[in-house]
Amino acid sequence: MANINLLPWREKLREERKQKFIVQLGMTAVVAGLVLVVLHLMVKSSIDNQGAVNTALRTEIATLDGRLTEIRQLQDQKKALKARMAVIQELQGNRPVIVRLFDELVRTLPDGVYYNSIIRVNDSISLEGVAESNSRISALMRDLEASEWFADPNLLGVSAMSAGAEAGAQQNSRNKFQLNVKVTTPIQEK
Repeated sequence: MANINLLPWREKLREERKQKFIVQLGMTAVVAGLVLVVLHLMVKSSIDNQGAVNTALRTEIATLDGRLTEIRQLQDQKKALKARMAVIQELQGNRPVIVRLFDELVRTLPDGVYYNSIIRVNDSISLEGVAESNSRISALMRDLEASEWFADPNLLGVSAMSAGAEAGAQQNSRNKFQLNVKVTTPIQEK
């Protein structure tokens, strides 16, 4: 048999396969690098787009927050205006009542009695005045109780006042009084 040496051929084939493997490995690395670069660019682009969307949303939220603040201020102004309107309507509605109360105070005032002070707080009137006698104060309280505009007269105090002595006349005594009365609205008949 002829002596054929196959070792260099195998060695050459091994070297070719090794080179082919290295080239394929290099190509795989290049392709993998390209894929990574493309993925990186896609992710970066997606992040940039999302950042732009977030920025747009933040500006829109800030705009809407400004509008909400403006709406709240308008609602507060609306409530304040409604409260003012209610007060004005109440004053307009109570205007005849106040006149009627003063008229009723004069109608219930008996002869020999006059007021020094009239103070109204909510639904209560505090009266201070002078009467010629205790019976006149009693008559005033009865008249206040009989009125449909007043209720529950409450006498707080009576004190005697002495007038100066006149020439040849007896000394006149007067009574200073304080009383409270509640204001009621009369029931209108249908």
